[in-house]
Amino acid sequence: MAWKTLDDMALKGARVVTRVDINVPVSNGKVTDATRIERIVPTVADIRTAGGTVVLLAHFDRPKGKVVPELSLEQLVPTLSEHFGHPVQFAPTLTDAKAINLKDGDIMLVENTRFDPRETENDPSMAVDLASLGDIYCNDAFSTAHRAHASTAGIAKLLPNCAGRLMQVELQALEKALSNPEHPVVAVVGGAKVSSKLDLLGNLIPKVDQIVIGGGMANTFLAAQGIDVGKSLCEHDLADTAREIMAAAKAGNCELILPIDVITALEFKAGAEATTCAADACAPDAMILDAGPESVAQVEAVFDAAKTLVWNGPMGAFEIPPFNMATDAAALHAAKLSKAGKLLSVAGGGDTVAALNGSGAAEGFSYISTAGGAFLEWLEGKTLPGVAALES
Repeated sequence: MAWKTLDDMALKGARVVTRVDINVPVSNGKVTDATRIERIVPTVADIRTAGGTVVLLAHFDRPKGKVVPELSLEQLVPTLSEHFGHPVQFAPTLTDAKAINLKDGDIMLVENTRFDPRETENDPSMAVDLASLGDIYCNDAFSTAHRAHASTAGIAKLLPNCAGRLMQVELQALEKALSNPEHPVVAVVGGAKVSSKLDLLGNLIPKVDQIVIGGGMANTFLAAQGIDVGKSLCEHDLADTAREIMAAAKAGNCELILPIDVITALEFKAGAEATTCAADACAPDAMILDAGPESVAQVEAVFDAAKTLVWNGPMGAFEIPPFNMATDAAALHAAKLSKAGKLLSVAGGGDTVAALNGSGAAEGFSYISTAGGAFLEWLEGKTLPGVAALES
């Protein structure tokens, strides 16, 4: 690890400027899902316990450099105070933040960083203004680490810096899963389109032993082999690309695992009559909407032999039953192996988290990332500015 943690910092009496992700869903001024707030509680608690003061920086939605009252972070103060077990003071502006007198153990939340156009431009003057609020910078927002913003990258160059507890856990989980994994390593890569996962596949092939291809992506690979996929979602124009990926995987001793049987229907809607058939037997007027039971058994056998699993994307159109069968069954099997200590499983991405939560498998996985874009860019092998700033 090239980055420091809170354990490496002298926190007593220090103001710790802490970047967090509290971009939570709100309805009528009330937080409807406090998961992201719950995940930053350990960082806030550890800074306070060590005698430090917490200055929270965060964004909310996309105000595009303008003050938008309904996107003010002030509406989150009651929920934050409740979860931290301590009142949170609110600073409407950076000038107010500098003027508020804080004692050791106090918590202050500064208004939405994206109200200032300099934030997303990573303007050095914004970084200087933010750095003037404290003595130490702590980044606990891995989910924004793929953004080179003033509050994620610029400020880290101006203060002694470290990763918060959530960032620390996330980076450790990802490094264990991909940077220095225990083999065999298997990846599940699903979703609608191959075109959105080209960088991901390119980065995974040299690093993993097997890749399970699921969702609409699998249809493109089946079609590239000359299989008729009927009216299925399929990027027929990427057939050559799919064949190139298959060739690269073969050359790199990475096995691509495609469905051997599929679940089809004449229309994609709840209650549609589903038919199970061999992967090469889809009716011309039908669409493939999920992997079949034989494919699931094949994937479960791959998981049984693996030591590490990285998962991004569902195996079928999980949003509408019964086309959630393959995703749910495979995820629950991975969760069982993880709970038994036989498999390190790391998953992330919006659809992936929704699918794993829906199946009840999420709690059994070793680590679930809620980072979305940052998680995907990490898997793609891209440099994340927020992490690179800590390493420097």
